Amino acid sequence: MTREITLLDGGMGQELVHRTGDNPTPLWATDVMYAHPGLVGQIHSDYFNAGATVATTNTYAIHRDRLVGTDFENNFEALVNTALKEAVDVKRAGTRIAGSIGPLIASYRPDIHPDITKATPLYAEVAQLLEPVVDLILVETVASVSHAQSSLAGAKTAGKPVWIAFTLDDEDGTKLRSGESLADAIAVCDDADALLANCSSPEALDAAMPILAQCDKPFGGYANAFTMITKAFLAAKPTVSALQERRDMGPDAYAAHVMKWVADGATIVGGCCEVGPKHIKAIADALRSVGYKIV
Repeated sequence: MTREITLLDGGMGQELVHRTGDNPTPLWATDVMYAHPGLVGQIHSDYFNAGATVATTNTYAIHRDRLVGTDFENNFEALVNTALKEAVDVKRAGTRIAGSIGPLIASYRPDIHPDITKATPLYAEVAQLLEPVVDLILVETVASVSHAQSSLAGAKTAGKPVWIAFTLDDEDGTKLRSGESLADAIAVCDDADALLANCSSPEALDAAMPILAQCDKPFGGYANAFTMITKAFLAAKPTVSALQERRDMGPDAYAAHVMKWVADGATIVGGCCEVGPKHIKAIADALRSVGYKIV
C-alpha cells in the first residue's frame, strides 16, 4: 500500500521580507498585508505550485497583545479575516487550509508566556475566528508544557482538528526551549490530532522524531533554516534581523533531513522560516521519487 504524506508549505514571514525588501519589524508579516495586498496569496500559490497540499494562514502573529501600541491595535478581527481571505482566494481542489496560531507575546520566550488561566481564552478567541474558514488549526512554536496545555485547550474550543507543533532546543532536540522534555509535552497533548516539531534546526528535529514516533498519533515536523537562535533574538518583541540564514541548508540538504523524518514514520512534513518554495519542491520531488503519495 502506498504511504501517504501530507506536505505542508514553507515559511511565510521570511518570504515576505525577501520579496518586498522591507525592513522587518515585530509585525512584518502583518503589516505587509496592507502594504502589499495580494502578496501573501501569491506565496500561498507558489507553495501549492511547488507541491504543498496545505496553506498555513498568515495569522501566526495576530494576537491582541502583539498589536498593543501599534497602528493595528483596533484591527484584530480585520487582520485575521484579511489573512484568511488571502489563503481562501488561492485554495485549490484537494488542498487544505491550516489556521496558524503562534505564541502569545513573543516566540521562543516561555519565560514570559502567560499562565494557563490567562492564555487559554486568548488562544480560544483566535481559534474561533479561524474556525469558519480553516480545515484544521495549527498551533505553532510551542515552547513549554504550560504553553502546550493552554494553546491546545483554547484551540480545541473551535471544534476543528488541532495539530500542535513544538519548538525545540537547537542543541538538544529531546527538549523544548523551556528545558522541559519533549516527552513531557507530548504527555499533556492527548486531545491533539497530530504532534509536530517546528521552527528549530533540522538536526534538532532529527533527534525529536524517534520520540514523536512513540505516540499513537500522526506526527512529523517542519524545521527552519536559521543559524542557532541567538540571545539577541530572545529580547522583547525581537525581529528577524537578529537571525541569519544558514548557507548549508539549501533545498537538497533540507529535503535530505525531511526524508530521514519520513523514514522514522513521519507523515506530515514541510518547512518553517527560511524554507521557501524551492525547498518544498525538493521535498515533493524526493517523496515522489521513492513512491510516496502526497496528500
